[in-house]
Amino acid sequence: MRYFNVAGPCRKAEHYMIEASTRLKGVEQLINMKQYFAIHAARQSGKTTYLQDLTQRLNAEGKYYAVYCSLESVQNIVEPEKGIPAIIGQISYALTIYKIPHYENFAKQADFNDYVGVLTMELTKYIELLDKPLVIFFDEADCLSDNTLVSFLRQLRLGYNNRGIAPFIHSVALVGMRNIRDYKAKVRPDSESLGSASPFNIVSKALTLQNFTQEEIALLYQQHTDEIGQHFDEDAIELVFQQTQGQPWLVNAIAREMIFEKLDSDFTQPITAELVEEAIQTIILRRDTHIDSLLERLKEDRVRRVIEPMVTGEDFSERLSDDYQYVCDLGLISDKNGKIKPANPIYAEVITRILTYETQQQLLQDKKCRDFPFYIKDGKIDMNALLGDFQQHWRENSDIWGKKFHYEEAAAQFVFQSFLQRIVNSKGRIMREFATGTKRVDVCVIYNGKKYPIELKIRRGKKTLTEGLEQTLEYMDTLGCNEGWLMLFDQRTNATWDDKIFMKKETFDEKTITVVGL
Repeated sequence: MRYFNVAGPCRKAEHYMIEASTRLKGVEQLINMKQYFAIHAARQSGKTTYLQDLTQRLNAEGKYYAVYCSLESVQNIVEPEKGIPAIIGQISYALTIYKIPHYENFAKQADFNDYVGVLTMELTKYIELLDKPLVIFFDEADCLSDNTLVSFLRQLRLGYNNRGIAPFIHSVALVGMRNIRDYKAKVRPDSESLGSASPFNIVSKALTLQNFTQEEIALLYQQHTDEIGQHFDEDAIELVFQQTQGQPWLVNAIAREMIFEKLDSDFTQPITAELVEEAIQTIILRRDTHIDSLLERLKEDRVRRVIEPMVTGEDFSERLSDDYQYVCDLGLISDKNGKIKPANPIYAEVITRILTYETQQQLLQDKKCRDFPFYIKDGKIDMNALLGDFQQHWRENSDIWGKKFHYEEAAAQFVFQSFLQRIVNSKGRIMREFATGTKRVDVCVIYNGKKYPIELKIRRGKKTLTEGLEQTLEYMDTLGCNEGWLMLFDQRTNATWDDKIFMKKETFDEKTITVVGL
């Protein structure tokens, strides 16, 4: 039987899958126009599946010879005298496994001492032997390092420019996680130039692979229903889309977790929204390779410069920067309606948990931080008692926490979220919403069916309180709550703790907001 795949490319005979061609338009037109182009998308979004399928299809149609060539094994070879021969070796392997005519003659007598021209020369000599145009998809092209990358692209450019004189590759796709423009930032500082003959100017277009739509998720899951008979509730499918925003690996991982782990392959049981929630929490806590490798990037300064204002709700106007493009290409963020947000709620949750993990561990060792059950009274959270304890903890430890956090501007929000995380560990749940330009962070604690909306804001002046109250009321209205909390983090160095620390209630008709100063 087929199954939901979470490792490597999908194959129709083995895996449930949605044709990637529906999510990437215009590639075959570019090939027919003899274009060199780029395809970029986040890891495990379907690039390799698409490329291998397209390669097989082009070869079957008979108009071109096509090969899929991974450059992953050439990663970190900086010296072109070593890197270019390694690339030629990978091309030779690709020609061999696809049984392209005369593959045994490719680079048979290559002069690798001429590493600045051998790639162009050997491809030209080989293509002269072919009776049809050659198309090459170079996967993992963004893993090439420094001078190897520049030499590789320059030799492609030389062959491209001379195609009217000497035969060369008909069409090339440079495929990877990052856009071609980020390759430039990788090999040189902005202040330096690669000269007028830049190797990057042969790329006519950069395409990206779209995530699944909700309809495509339903079609994917329907394949399992048709073959096995197991039903997916509509609200379960809707929740998967809402939580993943169609990220392919997450969509498959959730289904796999529900069917084979939660239900232990009992195909008589329907897939419900409750099962989706449980599967998501398991995946988040388990930190599978997909999530772990992606969030390892959070330690990089260029990622922090984009993520930090998103977490604090501050403005971010550097959308033309390489840092911004890099984080987009990683698949960590989305940019809609002028606001940068986590790419999906699961990533938002994991970002918060990863960046607060060490803080959570230290809080567990702090004897002054009471166990969460202390705050439960008659099945409800005594939120005022919890926030009062946090006020005291922040008063005593804010200087220490500020110095420990790599994301220094967001230290206050992260320490508080660490404080709250014990709720999740006690069978509660936390909803988090943050985006650039909002000047706030929305947090909703859900425990025993009751919602506790909390607004986090940094004090920016006298207007902050008025603005914060309006935003908290708006958030409470969205959640259908009559009680909420507004936390104001006062970062003034000339204010005393007695000025900063307070707790007071504000009433608006039948709604109550507790304002908590820190």
